[in-house]
Amino acid sequence: MLFSDQYFQIKNSCQSQLRERGSKFLAYAYPVFDDEEVRSKLQQIRSEFPDATHHCYAYVLNPDKSNQRASDDGEPAGTAGKPILRAILSQDLTNTMVIVVRYFGGTMLGVPGLIQAYGDAAKQVLALAEKEEKYIEDIFQIAAAFEHEQEIHRIISQYKLRVLDSAYTDKVIYRLAVRRNLAEGCLKAVREHYQLELNRE
Repeated sequence: MLFSDQYFQIKNSCQSQLRERGSKFLAYAYPVFDDEEVRSKLQQIRSEFPDATHHCYAYVLNPDKSNQRASDDGEPAGTAGKPILRAILSQDLTNTMVIVVRYFGGTMLGVPGLIQAYGDAAKQVLALAEKEEKYIEDIFQIAAAFEHEQEIHRIISQYKLRVLDSAYTDKVIYRLAVRRNLAEGCLKAVREHYQLELNRE
């Protein structure tokens, strides 16, 4: 079975609000792509709501979801960050961060109540976000004499390649991206059938 080269992320930031027995939960979802962006978004929210009781969050990064973290920010262990993280993963999302800001309303929610409230807040805000399908890609470069440019265009069409860049020197040069699951077949065709100059990044 082929490794899945497909993944999903959110396209836009969004926010929503949930009330539970007097407590107010403000949820924010962001597309993020590295730890620096995660820190920046968290600092932004903490600065905007310095008087909030808690700033709980979770995020998932990388196409393979290899970078995951959840924080309860002072709530009982496992009652905030993990439900938020589960909400992200249940929608098969990556490169996504959800922060839930809580203002305590005077009534204790208990462990089950907190888990439910933080999970619902995260699900609610993610439901508002537009999702996009992405693919893990391999990058390579093809160079050919000008009379072979049509062959390059046939390869682009056949393997649904993304053109990242092109240049014309003494040759025509294309920098291309191919879905990982199509990469080997594409590169083999370039080498054997079209016999074009190839440089894989």
